[in-house]
Amino acid sequence: MTKRRVDHVGVAVRDLEASVRFYTEIVGLTLKGRLTHTNGVIELAFLGFGNDDETEIELIQNYSNKLPAEGTVHHFAIHVEDLDQEWTRLKATEAEFIDNEITTLPNGYRYFFIYGPEREWIEFFQR
Repeated sequence: MTKRRVDHVGVAVRDLEASVRFYTEIVGLTLKGRLTHTNGVIELAFLGFGNDDETEIELIQNYSNKLPAEGTVHHFAIHVEDLDQEWTRLKATEAEFIDNEITTLPNGYRYFFIYGPEREWIEFFQR
């Protein structure tokens, strides 16, 4: 089994600018990167404390316009060193896949999602 860790937690937000400002100015996180998803709609921002190998907060804008008033955690991500190997391993289990293929973001990061037992989203993620 390869080395694993929680890579990031995705938080769906209505206003990315306000959320970035809050998490940097109030919480004390550092903005580590921003990008537009390959679909051209979803905006992402990654925040952390600047440490290597840390779990990050991923802010997600424009994923859905139906967010509950109290906010929502969209998903959590497990870092894997070989995403293709993990895809193959999980395909041989009873895991229910959300994605039909691995997605590659403009920055080269790759991922896919499966459902957890309570329909929570679990992302397998390779930087």
